[in-house]
Amino acid sequence: MSRTFNFKSIEQKWRPYWREIDLYRTGDEPDRPKHYILDYFPYPSGDGLSVGHCRNYVPTCIYARFRRMQGDNVLHPMGWDAFGLPAENYAIQHGVHPRRTTSRQADTYRRQLQLIECSYDWSREINSSDPEYYRWTQWFFLLLFRRGLAYRAPGEQWWCPVDQTILANEQVEDGRCWRCGSEVTTKVLQQWYFRITEYAERLLADLEHVDWPESIKAMQRHWIGRSEAPDGTVSYRMHDWLISRQRFWGAPIPIVHCPECGPVPVPEDQLPVRLPDLDDFAPAGDGRAPLARVESWVNTPCPQCGGPAQRETDTMDGFACSSWYFLRFASPHESDRPFDPEAARYWLPVDTYVGGAEHAVMHLLYARFWTKVMYDAGLIDFQEPFAQLRNQGVLHAPDGRRMSKSRGNVITPDEVVAIHGVDALRTYIVFMGPFDANVIWDEGQGGQGGGIRGVTRFLNRFWDLAHDSPAAAPEPSPAFARQMHHTIRRVSEDMEAFKFNTAVAALMEWANYLQQARDDGVAPDQWREALDVFCRLLAPIAPFISEEVWQETLGREESVHRQPWPEYDPALLQAAEITIAVQVNGRLRDTLTVAADIDDAALRQAALASPNVQRHVDGKEIRKTIIVPRQVINIVT
Repeated sequence: MSRTFNFKSIEQKWRPYWREIDLYRTGDEPDRPKHYILDYFPYPSGDGLSVGHCRNYVPTCIYARFRRMQGDNVLHPMGWDAFGLPAENYAIQHGVHPRRTTSRQADTYRRQLQLIECSYDWSREINSSDPEYYRWTQWFFLLLFRRGLAYRAPGEQWWCPVDQTILANEQVEDGRCWRCGSEVTTKVLQQWYFRITEYAERLLADLEHVDWPESIKAMQRHWIGRSEAPDGTVSYRMHDWLISRQRFWGAPIPIVHCPECGPVPVPEDQLPVRLPDLDDFAPAGDGRAPLARVESWVNTPCPQCGGPAQRETDTMDGFACSSWYFLRFASPHESDRPFDPEAARYWLPVDTYVGGAEHAVMHLLYARFWTKVMYDAGLIDFQEPFAQLRNQGVLHAPDGRRMSKSRGNVITPDEVVAIHGVDALRTYIVFMGPFDANVIWDEGQGGQGGGIRGVTRFLNRFWDLAHDSPAAAPEPSPAFARQMHHTIRRVSEDMEAFKFNTAVAALMEWANYLQQARDDGVAPDQWREALDVFCRLLAPIAPFISEEVWQETLGREESVHRQPWPEYDPALLQAAEITIAVQVNGRLRDTLTVAADIDDAALRQAALASPNVQRHVDGKEIRKTIIVPRQVINIVT
């Protein structure tokens, strides 16, 4: 190489430029279609991000960048689900107030997400523990209360002796607390509930109208548990949602208990009911919430009769905050209402929602319930919050186990970026396997195998191609043009389908093709066009190297990330493509549409990149590959 790809200097060069041009600002062009892509509302833990977390944050960033280049107005925001037991327990263990710990942890998450250049519009950042946010969580509680959907009743409930709080049925797994794993007991207490059972039939029926994994739909149907009693009556396994918690770090329930008037809602103009300053916020173990010890906060006039009364001292389950946050992102700076109805009409429902399958019941069920209540109240014009749901697979440590601080096998994005760079981390995160598959981190030591080192070699190969001058061919090559348009189509279709691993594989194959073409000779205009297209196809995945080649090598003035996505010519491909059957040990596992002049090495690589093929060859030695030209490829293990 005449010049080397110095990722550190290139990252330092382009970060301030992108901030200066506000590259990730939410689109607002009136003549463009919209796309709202959202990650699950994350709780910022004290350990920060591992590369395992990148399995959903990097792909959603790539998809958001892809949609922007396709001309969409894109809303891709981030915020923090900061209330709840994990934050409070961490604060108790470390003797620090949860306001400080959650703020510090959110700072760490934000820094790491910016480190890997996730394309969030940070001007829309929200935090559920901010009084300006939980003011509206309390407002929604009062909405449910007014509509007869929030009520207080005594009952025997699950009790976690470690977390010192009541648990909803959904939060007890095999007789143990879903958070700390301790064995639960029961207590009889006055509790607040939401009448989610009144919406059971709609929650079941409307699953037919969303693009969700069937496994998630099945789990929701099982939890709701519709059955017909002998007398023919809407019987359900699901119980009403127990919303109150005997803990400090949550949104206070906006109710005042008056001996004369009973439970009285706090007037809306007195919201938020703020958490008081409290140094001793650990539960006492007597079933009473820590707020009950703050007499100056508890004792208050009744909003209805003016007589002496007491505030409700339980706080809301953290799932209340995440049951409406997706609406707040549409207009996060509203001060007089939870969201701007016009902004909600434009952006909602969420087009693409991404996160792990562990929230298949609780969060997704609760958010669907709140959405239907808001629809019935005339606040919104849609009944399902998430049109499309995608679940990422788990990224395991090299030892094959989940990354865990206690196991000492956590790999952080910080250490990977320091060694390999942001582009290599991002590219490897999506190349290592299908989006929804469980995968294992592989460094690819010693230059052998794949791993992140293999991805690094691919990026270096692209850098070489961008800085080399091929032998000049006398005229343009139709085969060269077909290969480029074939790649555009493959990458475009894969990006749209969240098949980022095969999109990267297609770019790798094209880089190999360009390497050979460079040696054979290419018309100068065709070579420059190929580099132009390669930059734009690679840009959502590896933003730094793409920007550097686009502006410095090709001499373009505006960011590559604001360029239109390349388009392919179907007429050029129609006569130049064939369909190949892909077999594993003689059995048909997939079919591939490939260029008619594809070479054997590229065909083999494309076949092995197929998810269906990967499932049947995973972990097995490939003994040989049999190719019948233009008809079939048989992989023998």
